[in-house]
Amino acid sequence: MGIWELILLFGSSMIGGLAIFLLKKDNSNRLKLVLSFSGAYLFAITILHLIPDVYKTGNTEIGLFILGGFLLQIVMEQFSEGIEHGHIHMHKHHQHYIFPIGIMGSLCLHAFLEGMPLAQKQNKELVLGIALHHIPAAFALGSVLMQNNLGKFKVIALLILFAAMSPMGYWLSFEIRTGSIGNIETYFDRIMGVVIGIFLHISTTILFESSVDHKFNLKKMIAVLLGVGIALFGYYLY
Repeated sequence: MGIWELILLFGSSMIGGLAIFLLKKDNSNRLKLVLSFSGAYLFAITILHLIPDVYKTGNTEIGLFILGGFLLQIVMEQFSEGIEHGHIHMHKHHQHYIFPIGIMGSLCLHAFLEGMPLAQKQNKELVLGIALHHIPAAFALGSVLMQNNLGKFKVIALLILFAAMSPMGYWLSFEIRTGSIGNIETYFDRIMGVVIGIFLHISTTILFESSVDHKFNLKKMIAVLLGVGIALFGYYLY
């Protein structure tokens, strides 16, 4: 099991989450650019790498799992309120007692599922894509936790929990692949199908929602082209 993957997955989430303590002013425009870049990168690697690879298995029902992942993400967003793609919401006091259980549960499940396919083979593009995606998600999560008047140590503890989910999914999948728990080959394509559906929903939502009134934005266009360009570079390199 690659140590660098675990460090990158955990570290990217912690960097994104802890940045909330360092940035004192409104950085919504910068956050949108990061989101545009990560959304474009996720969408590109999903189209270039993940979908072609999963259909090579010959499973004619894989589309059902992709659709299921897409719908699952819609359901999870009812609890996470879109933090996966950088949405930051202020919560009212009467909501305080049910928060952050729904948000944390949804985000942790989301991150855990994303980590599971990584143990199947060396997939640098997917690891990088998830890491990039978790930076703005963790930043949004940290912002919401701070806005709901949770103490600093509670915020850090919840960020650590979130950051650990993808490495835990990776670890479980690795143990299954090596035979310690079972054989991942029998259902890996289904797991990947669900993750593809999740990625398609998140990436397209990011790209559509980051446009204001569908007006042309040069900085956003550059961020999108940069994300797609890096994905294409990895596609031809590997």
